[in-house]
Amino acid sequence: MVRTKEFDPDAALQAALDLFWARGYEATTMADLVEHLGIGRASIYATFGNKHELYMKALDRYLRTRDPAMLEELSTPGPALPPVRALIRRFAAEAGAEATRLNGCFVTNSAAELAPHDGPVARRVELSWEHVETLLHSSLVRARAQGELPADRDPQALARMLLVLTQGLRVVGKASSDPARVRDAAEQALALLD
Repeated sequence: MVRTKEFDPDAALQAALDLFWARGYEATTMADLVEHLGIGRASIYATFGNKHELYMKALDRYLRTRDPAMLEELSTPGPALPPVRALIRRFAAEAGAEATRLNGCFVTNSAAELAPHDGPVARRVELSWEHVETLLHSSLVRARAQGELPADRDPQALARMLLVLTQGLRVVGKASSDPARVRDAAEQALALLD
């Protein structure tokens, strides 16, 4: 007889994501996951695999929910630069806000903690960064074609600079209690689009 799950796997995966996001991979033990998810170790292994597999599923979930929103934000019809500016300012605001800054960005956290020695994490981080860079590049190409961005500006180089800026905003915002630091950096970078 097949037993039915006595927990919601989707809710459990979100809870795991939240815990990994707050503590990081290394600082989160299986005992922490059992307690936080409210399900037994055997159920975690049977549903998600080991701790690393659960982390990868949590990272994939994060990417599935975050990236489509950015695509929608940068693909709005009309002028292309206002959504780019709004995105960068949102990153800076989130990085400097007390409620969100301590967790940082799950992709950025994964890049710093695991990507240097974990190939599957590194690939997901790189794919995420390529996606963001492509979205920014497309918006900046459109902005240049519409006359919003000076013709002598390189959309690819600007997209890469903005990607690196967003990641840096998350790192500095996580470690600094001065929101002006990330806000001022974002505004200086955005001045390059004038």
